[in-house]
Amino acid sequence: MPFLPKNKPAAPTGPVIMQVIPSLGAGGAEQGCIDVAAELVKAGATSLIVSNGGHRLPEVLRAGTRHIQMNVDSKNPLVIWRNSLKLRKIINCEKVDIVHARSRAPAWSCYFACRKTTARFMTTCHAPYNLKEGYWGHWKKRYNSSIARGERVIAISHFVADYLRKHYDIDLRNIRVIHRGIALEKFHPTTVSAERMIKLSREWRLPDGVSVVMMPGRLTRWKGHHVLIDAMARLNRPDTVCVLIGSDQGRKEYRNELEQTVKNRGLEGQIRIVDHCADMPAAYMMATVVVSASIDPEGFGRIAAEAQAMGRPIIATDHGGSRETIIRGETGWLVPPNDPVALTKAIEEALSLDPTHRSILATHAMSHIAGNFTKDRMTAQTLAVYAELLDEKTAKAESLKKEIDRLSHIAVAAE
Repeated sequence: MPFLPKNKPAAPTGPVIMQVIPSLGAGGAEQGCIDVAAELVKAGATSLIVSNGGHRLPEVLRAGTRHIQMNVDSKNPLVIWRNSLKLRKIINCEKVDIVHARSRAPAWSCYFACRKTTARFMTTCHAPYNLKEGYWGHWKKRYNSSIARGERVIAISHFVADYLRKHYDIDLRNIRVIHRGIALEKFHPTTVSAERMIKLSREWRLPDGVSVVMMPGRLTRWKGHHVLIDAMARLNRPDTVCVLIGSDQGRKEYRNELEQTVKNRGLEGQIRIVDHCADMPAAYMMATVVVSASIDPEGFGRIAAEAQAMGRPIIATDHGGSRETIIRGETGWLVPPNDPVALTKAIEEALSLDPTHRSILATHAMSHIAGNFTKDRMTAQTLAVYAELLDEKTAKAESLKKEIDRLSHIAVAAE
């Protein structure tokens, strides 16, 4: 059955879907949650989000989703258990049909909350979690397993789906691969004005005529900032500026370490560390080449997809989700992880593209993203998973009703 009957107007009597996520800040998981919530409201469903808040909360409320504040970002076992009791009350009070957990700690709370209720439980796995050997590794794997306990488990890439199949006892029929989606109404070259680009250029103190190597992503070691700094030193091109965009999220020591490395390599005039950028489409338009240098595999790699949607040359490391979003040699470059020599060579090739080849690459990249990795595609596929669970819930209720009727007739006949 479709998610909602055709031509049915939006009404509060539609299905009630509750997404649970640690917070509403920056990140792909948060973006996906917000995009799906907005689409649920458009479809006539009741959309709830439970989180510990964040700077994107006003965006959620404007789109018509109700928000319930709860410290579901806590990994404390006692808090997780208390949250499960609170969530169960919400499920019963709001008559929630589906609970969709988007992180491990909330997944445990939701898993226990859905017991003894009619709500269906599902999860999204946004990344492969590190596994360790020994006693603590065993318990870490058990903690991670909450994300694989959904009646449906969405994997944001085939790479993540393979990780789930390999490490967890999960029915393969319940995995759904749904890639993250890019909002093309926002990430498209024609949407960015010259004024927005000029504003950013001034904020970044960019000299006129320089090439820009840009690496977005929060400041954390596994993102590979040191690899790019090493590559910039090897590149040795005074006409090129590198901009590292991302919040340190409290990792002051790591940011200080990066700044000291830049100073030690004599690159103060060529590398900028920008704490936050509120206009990423304009940032991509400023870039001559975009880099994702992650040392560990990305579950999906939103940066690579956004850069291609904007028609920019992208260089990413050859593992994880990037292998699914980049067509090697056609829409971008894939280089070995933690290899500054290979990264330097790829940057040199990207910077040397003439206008014709740059235009061809941009056309292929934009077409690739528009055909495979859009927000509309992602939300439609997610709502289809909700529809599966709603169908099963209806079928189960009808089956139970028939069984009750059958037993009632037997009891009457016995009398």
